[in-house]
Amino acid sequence: FMTPPWDVCRSNKSPWVCLTCSSVHCGRYVNGHAKKHYEDAQIPMTNHKKTEKQEKVQHTVCMDCSSYSTYCYRCDDFVVNDTKLGLVQKVREHLQNLENSAFTSDRHRKRKLLENSSMNSKLLKVNGSTTALCATGLRNLGNTCFMNAILQSLSNIQQFCCYFKELPAVELRNGKTAGRRTYHTRSQGDNNVSLVEEFRKTLCALWQGSQTAFSPESLFYVVWKIMPNFRGYQQQDAHEFMRYLLDHLHLELQGGFNGVSRSVILQENSSLTASSKCCINGASTVVTAIFGGILQNEVNCLICGTESRKFDPFLDLSLDIPSQFRNKRTKNQENGPMCTLRDCLRSFTDLEELDETELYMCHKCKKKQKSTKKFWIQKLPKVLCLHLKRFHWTAYLRNKVDTYVEFPLRGLDMKCYLLEPENSGPESCLYDLAAVVVHHGSGVGSGHYTAYAAHEGRWFHFNDSTVTLTDEETVVKAKAYILFYVERQAKSGSDKL
Repeated sequence: FMTPPWDVCRSNKSPWVCLTCSSVHCGRYVNGHAKKHYEDAQIPMTNHKKTEKQEKVQHTVCMDCSSYSTYCYRCDDFVVNDTKLGLVQKVREHLQNLENSAFTSDRHRKRKLLENSSMNSKLLKVNGSTTALCATGLRNLGNTCFMNAILQSLSNIQQFCCYFKELPAVELRNGKTAGRRTYHTRSQGDNNVSLVEEFRKTLCALWQGSQTAFSPESLFYVVWKIMPNFRGYQQQDAHEFMRYLLDHLHLELQGGFNGVSRSVILQENSSLTASSKCCINGASTVVTAIFGGILQNEVNCLICGTESRKFDPFLDLSLDIPSQFRNKRTKNQENGPMCTLRDCLRSFTDLEELDETELYMCHKCKKKQKSTKKFWIQKLPKVLCLHLKRFHWTAYLRNKVDTYVEFPLRGLDMKCYLLEPENSGPESCLYDLAAVVVHHGSGVGSGHYTAYAAHEGRWFHFNDSTVTLTDEETVVKAKAYILFYVERQAKSGSDKL
């Protein structure tokens, strides 16, 4: 290899080798020097007349040295075809041999370190004692921080995560391809994909103590296949992705895969009783059993007083940040009162008069009339997901509400928002924070997503491939975008929101 990536940008992450000249540069997921190498090769030569041979040599195809996937910059896609002589596969096998020999020598080196030192893994000081950092980061595949933040958050919701990790593996390949690694492209006509299976594999790869970030490219490939909205490498909305992900997991679990229904496993799981299930679009699954709640929507006609009630299942609640707080950007800012999560919940559940664009069709008056609307929570979920609506459309663009919203780490009391609070137990309405997704930046199409999550009593900050131990003081200062609260199972404190 002629030009290692660190000679250009000092990075050794995601090396891509040009299959024309064997030079190595960082891939599109780091600083994009492999793409620059391709673009530079397209600049026409001014001092010399191009020969026919030079016309064909355009440095368009690279191989990811980590995953051995082949990418064509001219097609702007991963490709699977090979030359007649199978040269691409030969390069792939050569790289695999290099990796295997390096792995063998590295394994011997690590074994020697294990014998001679107790500090062979990444260690941190916590409360005066030394402990291993077992969290694994997720590689950014090109503006996929929105996906990484959601995956890391869900991986720290134990009941949800454990269900998928305990599922049996699904064999997606057979015949000639059995046991062989596949190299996907979004243009393939292959519909034999399982979101549940790739989601399971990703969750299994996290929290195994690996110091190397996991690349969720197989999961992202399935996302491209079944969620066309998320194709490409532009920034996406993390909340929108979470809803699509949960909806598609729910649908696949309902129907099963390869004729085997995964809902059978849910029925056999004693921890998810029938009373905890909330059906959305058919039979219950672990998605609705964990995240599913029910709202009661009351609408009253202001002319005749007729009341209409409707029950709506939900997987998350989207809360407006009240307009009077929208100029307060930091926790310590002095201008006016602090916006709290309770303010946002109250705004969601308070009685509201619908405006002229939302007239209610009154069945008694037999025409559209002015009305009031109020939400009650009829059933709380095991995991309460709260989405703060930070992005709003104006006449020309989508603006971000950058207001700091104060939220509790533990003891969020939802009893006052219940339709029948007298029927709930003293602990059943209390929630403790499990994870927070944060959007950094000014717009939904730009910026960056990270996540904070609690694991075994410690808080971690997940920033793509980087995972760091953090503290509660840092977490509560975050400008939350999505909050995941877990129902408290036993008394663990008396503090409430």
